[in-house]
Formats: sequence, structure tokens, C-alpha cells
Amino acid sequence: MLILGKKYTFTQLELDRLNKKFKNITLIKYSKKSQEEVLSELDSAVHQNNFSLLVLNTKAKVGDEIIKYLTKLQFEKNRKKIKIITIENFVEQYLHKCYIPEDLNDLHYLSDIRPYNSFEYFLKRFADYIGVFFLALIHLYFKTTLKSKIKKESPGSLYFTQMRVGKNAQDFTCYKFRTMHENSEHNPYTQDKDNRIFPFGEFMRKARIDEIPQYKNILKGEMHLIGPRAEWNILVEQYEKQLPYYHERHLVAPGITGWAQVHYPYGRDLDDTKQKLMYDLYYIKHWNLMLELKVVCKTVLVVLNRKGL
Repeated sequence: MLILGKKYTFTQLELDRLNKKFKNITLIKYSKKSQEEVLSELDSAVHQNNFSLLVLNTKAKVGDEIIKYLTKLQFEKNRKKIKIITIENFVEQYLHKCYIPEDLNDLHYLSDIRPYNSFEYFLKRFADYIGVFFLALIHLYFKTTLKSKIKKESPGSLYFTQMRVGKNAQDFTCYKFRTMHENSEHNPYTQDKDNRIFPFGEFMRKARIDEIPQYKNILKGEMHLIGPRAEWNILVEQYEKQLPYYHERHLVAPGITGWAQVHYPYGRDLDDTKQKLMYDLYYIKHWNLMLELKVVCKTVLVVLNRKGL
């Protein structure tokens, strides 16, 4: 894979995944170079390596000579055919997330993300009730044991409630098993070895056990089994100011697990939030039963491996 430009910066997690798909990933910088320099580097790289994909990842204007070169390159004989793709399409097809436009005036982007239609919503709710049945049984079976362990390590309430933002940006009360000491220091982001989290609380987070009480939110119609993560309303206000497309995720109800949760670790800053938003928007845009099943399978693997993504 040959990448022209640095408009989008790949995360280390993405590079690790791409290295499993492509034997060679080469980057050619475009900014602060003449058209002749870029064209020379491009031609040299193409003829020294057997690239199958060329990713256009530049926000600078591409010169006429480079456009002509790229046009002819697709039909060059005696070499493996190279596919040319924009970074926006590449991110969606190969990384399974929606690229968030740099141009914040791109109104076409808003039309790409839509809520579920009536039939899709019916299927979602059907899956929700199946999930609720099993979650309610698990909750009933383990409640006494969990209450004892939580009380032993951190005396206080069994449940933790917090205002979260749901469908149509409406607030609702979200239920979880408590994993932090009561009256802990206020910090919206969790860190590695966070001393606010007691040991068994850490285990519950990694195994996703703390999410089980949210079956009550599903029954109320406030959440789905699968969807974007239900985020704290105070944080949402901050995110919306810095990520103008953030509210698009509120076209649908949040979920206990989701496409972003199984692909990306817990968010620690605004960059992480943007990354997870890209996955959430992909899930909404491309929702189907197969995607739903993939999230379920990946969630099971996360729970069994205790990765707690």
C-alpha cells in the first residue's frame, strides 16, 4: 500500500491491523514539496515495489502532472494493476469506520448518516428482548455474590447511576454496577491503574459485568443491546463543541456494547473520542443483521479474553 500525503494520521492500532493485510506500507509526503519532487518519489516507489493500492491522503491541491500520472498508472501494462482510492473511502472499506471531514461545512456528510427505518428498528428491538432475557437471568443469578464482593472491597451502594445522553440527545438515567469507590475524585476519563477503581471493580469492567444492569434501560426503550456507547451528558456538551458531527451518533439509541467498544480501547482524551465516533457513525450508516451479529461475537471474545476494550 502506497499512501500519498498525511491528511489523516493512522493510529498505531490501525497500523498494526494494516500491517497484517499489506506486506509493505510506504508514505510519500506531499506538503512543502514541488510537484516534480513528489512525482519523482511517486514514480520511483511505484516501480520499485509491487503496490496493489494507492491511497490519496492529501488535503493540498494535487498538480495537473500528478493527476495525469495517476490516471495513466491505472492502465500501465506489464505490472500488477494498482487501485487508487481516497482516504475517505479507504477508512470506510478497510478500517470499517467513517472518516470525519476536515471541512466542517460539509453538509453532504450529514445526509450519509440516518436513523434506522421501521423494519430495522423492529429487528433491533427483537434482538434487544432476546438480550434482556439472558441479561436479567445473569443479573438475578449473580446479584448476591456481586453485592458481597463489592461491599467487601468498597462499602457503599451496589449500583451506580448517572445521567447519559440517548436518542435524539435526550438525557436518561443509566444503571451500572458500581466499580469505583464512592465520592471518588471527579475525572471523566479513566486511566491505567486508576486508584478510584477497586480491584473487583476493575475485573467487572474488563469482563463487562458492570454493564449488566443496563437491561433495565433496554426495557424502558432508552437503550439497545448494541449501539453507540451511552455517554455522560456533561462530556457530551464538551464533545459537541469540539467535534461538530458528534451529535450524529444520537440519531439512534445507545447500546450496552457496540462497534466502537469492540474495536477501540476506553477513551482517555478527545482524540480517542473522535476515533470512537468514527466507528459509531460507521455502525449507524451500515447497520444490518450481519453487522449486529459481528458485534455480539466480538463482544463475547472481549469478555472471554477480559480485554475490556
